[in-house]
Amino acid sequence: MVSGEKRMDGNPTSKGIALIARSYDFREQLVALNSAYSVPPNASLLIKLHMTLVSFYSPNIISRTEWGAREPKSQTNLKLKPAPYVIIHHSVGSGCETQAVCQLKVRQFQNEHMNKRGWPDIGYNFLVGEDGNVYEGRGWGKKGAHSIPFNSKSIGICIIGDYRNRTPNAAAVQTVANLIAYGVESNEIKSNYKLLGHRQTWSTECPGNSLYTMIKSWPHWSESQ
Repeated sequence: MVSGEKRMDGNPTSKGIALIARSYDFREQLVALNSAYSVPPNASLLIKLHMTLVSFYSPNIISRTEWGAREPKSQTNLKLKPAPYVIIHHSVGSGCETQAVCQLKVRQFQNEHMNKRGWPDIGYNFLVGEDGNVYEGRGWGKKGAHSIPFNSKSIGICIIGDYRNRTPNAAAVQTVANLIAYGVESNEIKSNYKLLGHRQTWSTECPGNSLYTMIKSWPHWSESQ
């Protein structure tokens, strides 16, 4: 296992994970200032900084329309919002390093989930490819079908590929970091969320041994639920 200290070494993967931690410093300042003043003297500046952060962390999200999604048969909102949990998955099978291949795989996942499993839509809230893009699944605020009994209180993120014996590339890891930070800054994910691997909520090998070892060094990973 690589320790958290060793991961902050300046490489692209470490920088991506560090983005999440930096956003919380700003959020704490904002909360403290709002509690100290009914109308903070520099509220306008803080709002501008907040919008800058949201823009900074915003990943490139390929919409459902862009990747050719089918219409969902039904949708259900999360019971808890902002979501208190983030659940990390892997898809198994081959990964993808181009948008064209990733989009094809996402369509295949949706077809499998809807046709073979009888779900109303693709199971994940978001998917991330090794091309560095996010692919919109059920999206923010929607109940997924990825991790019983956490579906109604979590955001499920699936990294496309098999991570039993290798870790995702730096582009995918940084994109996951940006997506989580963006979710926090957009109030879609709680600032004190817990990050879990799928195996912590269900009897499964997901998200693979190598990826699971990696996420244990990420901010907010929790050994307990």
